[in-house]
Amino acid sequence: MPDIENLSLFEEETLPENIDVTASRPHLDVVKMEYAGCESLTWQELFSGFDSLHAITYSSGIGFVYRLLEKFKIAEIIFGCDDVISYSLQEVMAYQCKLIERMRNTASKMKMDLVTRIEDQSLRFYVARTILSHEKIYLLSAEDGRKRVIMGSANMSFSAFSGRQRENICYIDGDQAYEWYMGCYLDLKENSTDQIIKESLLCADSEENLEELPIARTVHTKKAVVVQPVEAQNEEVIFALDVKNMVAQLKPSVPRPDKKGKILLTPEKVKTIHRQVVANKTKESELRSEYPKLDVYPDEGYAELNGKKLDLNPSSEEIASDVSLFFRYMEGYEKFHGDVDGLQHRYFEFANWFFCSPFMGCMRDMAVRYNQNTLPYPVFGLVYGQSKAGKTSFLETLLKMMIGQKTKLSAPDFTRSSIENLKRTVHGAPIIVDDLTNTRFNQHAIETIKNDDFGVSDHLTQYPAVVISANEDVKAVAPEVIRRTVICRVQAGLTNTEVMKSSVVRIVQREVGTAFYREYLRRMLEIVPDLMEQMKSDSSESAPDILEVSSRVLVDIFTEYHGTVPPYIRALTLEDYFSEKVTGSYAIKTIRSAWETSRSSFEIITGANELRYNAGAPWEADRILKELPETLEAHKSRDWLVMNLAAAKDFFGIDFKKRFFSWFKK
Repeated sequence: MPDIENLSLFEEETLPENIDVTASRPHLDVVKMEYAGCESLTWQELFSGFDSLHAITYSSGIGFVYRLLEKFKIAEIIFGCDDVISYSLQEVMAYQCKLIERMRNTASKMKMDLVTRIEDQSLRFYVARTILSHEKIYLLSAEDGRKRVIMGSANMSFSAFSGRQRENICYIDGDQAYEWYMGCYLDLKENSTDQIIKESLLCADSEENLEELPIARTVHTKKAVVVQPVEAQNEEVIFALDVKNMVAQLKPSVPRPDKKGKILLTPEKVKTIHRQVVANKTKESELRSEYPKLDVYPDEGYAELNGKKLDLNPSSEEIASDVSLFFRYMEGYEKFHGDVDGLQHRYFEFANWFFCSPFMGCMRDMAVRYNQNTLPYPVFGLVYGQSKAGKTSFLETLLKMMIGQKTKLSAPDFTRSSIENLKRTVHGAPIIVDDLTNTRFNQHAIETIKNDDFGVSDHLTQYPAVVISANEDVKAVAPEVIRRTVICRVQAGLTNTEVMKSSVVRIVQREVGTAFYREYLRRMLEIVPDLMEQMKSDSSESAPDILEVSSRVLVDIFTEYHGTVPPYIRALTLEDYFSEKVTGSYAIKTIRSAWETSRSSFEIITGANELRYNAGAPWEADRILKELPETLEAHKSRDWLVMNLAAAKDFFGIDFKKRFFSWFKK
């Protein structure tokens, strides 16, 4: 027997004749009305003569709401929001936070005492935490028993009720309609909303007092609340997002409004807009040829490059050739001077993330939908350190292995807006920003990385990671950057003449193909859907570690096609990227080296449980301080760093024994 309730209209047409579709089809609540005429009223006249108001509204003008409230002795309003798409916990909290902030600010400007009315219970506000009906309903009643229901398309705003825009507004007077709609209202209020109480409005900063949000108050009262995000975007939401994306594309081509906020459109201006749109499309096409689109579709199990499906079954000979060339490239680092072993380890870690980065968009989107953390799925990478360490050629080689060509963005072109525009054009393959100076890093990169929510609200899944290469002049990386970025700091390099003589890079980049990476994609596409499915489970104690999965795939391929692999080819986890010992590696190395060579730079005050270190310069103290975890309780005083002694012993792996310094303070 077919599952009748889940059949679409098209499927219903093919049902056998003996099945009664209407018996199982969900019914709609349809209010039957009769046309009694049309009146021309102001909003004041429409709402006048009543004492109480119960209303459901979506997009609202808070100023109009307050003007309307003045007409009623008792009022209740339920606020919903069309901009909340999936009703994930973070969307609900963000909407409630911003609504309360707006209500508080508008009330202050209008000198309206909301708190007093809420305290005497003559005014109640509720805010949605799940999908509301799209009804806009206003239930009015008077002390003499008169009742009115106003309904239609009009939200509670001046635009809707001032006659500036066309609205469908109807009203019914009488008890029957009022009682029926009141039942709908009460059911909605009970099951879908949280109450806004005075404590929420009194908080100076809602973002700093999230425990005062209405949903948090509901949780406190009921002990538990189930938040069910909308899993699938319906057709209207997808259409709305498409419109929003097209608006962003058209914005640069449309003329700016005049001082009065108006745009005068003439046939000439329409032609100008058309020419600009065509020019922008041409430029976008050029960008796409320079920055290819690599799209991965885990649910469907395939990948595309520039709209064409990739062959994910390359020959064993092609894969083996690419693997051999990769190892030849990595062996070239053995001729470098400095921490060669560390360089190879760091570069493999970075390559693992680099190859995995096209999957980060879909992982982040799934994390947002199911209230998981997005930090385990970084979309920024930073390679920095001494010059002539092969940073640029390394990134170019990785990209050549992925898409068969090398691309990069020059540092002067790097701004937050330019990167976001590129992200909407380029898919999958990382955008490489080459040789960024410390000044431009501080001016543009830090703010770009801190605001790493690109694509989240639009539920985008196909966009590239951004990789920045920089030299030693990037002195320190702030904590808010460290936890959002895969960082590779290299401390090895070649001399000028050695760089000139080396031919390994040129040979590898000329001969390497994409077979290895296509094999990697095939294996990853079989695994990633399971990782995405794990995010839906509330019982999961941690986010799926896609970097660990990726590293194991790489190890398997390298072992299968090369045999014994070097020690730097190994399984990795998030700990290898973001543990405090990893993100604080420069600080650890610096302190350990100073302890071995310059113990006079340290002061140990056992009684105060303090370790003090003289870094020699304020900027160096700053650099170390930014890498230290909170457990060290570290702070800076000019050239000196002051830390918790017990925590420092554990973090640096040094006993800091007092006996070496008999002259230290007791």
